[in-house]
Amino acid sequence: MPAADEQRTEEEAVDARASTASAGTPAPDAPDASSGHLTADGAVNRPLDEQEEEAAAQAVAEPVEEQPDWEDLAKRKAAELDNFRKQAALRVQKASRDGMKRVASELLPALDDFERALAHAEAEEGDDQHTLTKGIRLVQDQLLTALRRAGIESYSPQGEAFDPHLHEAVSQVPAEGTESGTVVEVYQAGYRLGDDVLRAAKVVVAA
Repeated sequence: MPAADEQRTEEEAVDARASTASAGTPAPDAPDASSGHLTADGAVNRPLDEQEEEAAAQAVAEPVEEQPDWEDLAKRKAAELDNFRKQAALRVQKASRDGMKRVASELLPALDDFERALAHAEAEEGDDQHTLTKGIRLVQDQLLTALRRAGIESYSPQGEAFDPHLHEAVSQVPAEGTESGTVVEVYQAGYRLGDDVLRAAKVVVAA
């Protein structure tokens, strides 16, 4: 047999063995449809029932957020609003009282001078009817009435027991037949706004 024919025969035999080997090589295992399949990025896409089971397990594991008690919350907010209104009313009341105190502190000295001037005029005037001073006294009474409408009242504690919270003793004098510590003369009237003393009355006390 020629050498060229022998070489072709050997090449054909090698090709035949290679084809047989390639045909008998088992293919890689295909993914089981029941256990999922690979996605493009290599992740396993499991069947829907397994995904649902996993989601249910996560839902059970995570704590459920409790809904607020809307009725209780509404009651709390209503109570807070009521407290705010009361505090605001108290602040307004206090501001009003403080304002009246400031006005009274400026006005009372003028009223004191008014009273002293009237007393001097009444003592020196020759007219027994005091025609002029009566008219001025009328104006004074109107001023005092305006103060009373604002809650500011004057007080004259003559004959009362001395009270350091209400009275300021300017002197002590012996007084027969009068118990010690009794107010025997009011030198200057006091003023108060409700329970608050705007100015203590200046008094003379029996020794």
